[in-house]
Amino acid sequence: MPRTRPGRVRTKHTNRRAPLLLSTMAPEDYNVRPNEVKSIACPDCHTWRRIMGDTVLKIRPHDITDKVAEGEKPTACLGSEQLVIVDIDIRRWQARQDRLLCDAMPQDNRRAARQFYKPVPTPATPVSRLRAEVTLETTRQTYLAHRKGCTRCTGRQHCTDGGMLARRYVLALTTERRQSDIRQDLERKQQRAARTQAQNWPAVRSQQWAKHGGAAVERANNTCAERLPGAHSEFHGPGLPA
Repeated sequence: MPRTRPGRVRTKHTNRRAPLLLSTMAPEDYNVRPNEVKSIACPDCHTWRRIMGDTVLKIRPHDITDKVAEGEKPTACLGSEQLVIVDIDIRRWQARQDRLLCDAMPQDNRRAARQFYKPVPTPATPVSRLRAEVTLETTRQTYLAHRKGCTRCTGRQHCTDGGMLARRYVLALTTERRQSDIRQDLERKQQRAARTQAQNWPAVRSQQWAKHGGAAVERANNTCAERLPGAHSEFHGPGLPA
């Protein structure tokens, strides 16, 4: 990539005019931004020309017309090699120019239109990775449906998803058998406890009656004595059987 030659002044020759002060020109007729090429509208030909130099600034030599008719000699502009003095506050000038550009810009272009991006739908979760309710029947139906539609699952060979579904089906089958054994064992214990209670119920009932009943309680229950309002029964108290 060719290197750009810096625009420095190579001669002390000038147009012998008094230096041009930027404060005497309109702010929109020159550009002295720090990160851009310095340029100015020539006061004589009113065309934009480059400003050369770093310490000593001059307008680049130029002609009055860029396109000269055939057979004619170009005429040098009297504003060529005009000394320029920057006697302004560049920061204030730049802030003013930015404000003028913003005001001159159409209202629709001052701020970027708000973008509404449609969210990309997430891909559907493969059947082999679903974490829904796992039962023996659902795992069996899922495995058989995959085997029916998959061309790589043949015989004892499985693809990645097929192998995962097969392992899930075997796990569900083992879990179902274990739970079935637990349920049968629990039912046998409940039936044994019910038979034992039925066999011992008469003896238990006799012990309860002997503890909380007796001849005195039976006679009191069979006696129909008249009670005055507000009177307490002789059987009132914590010793009264339920």
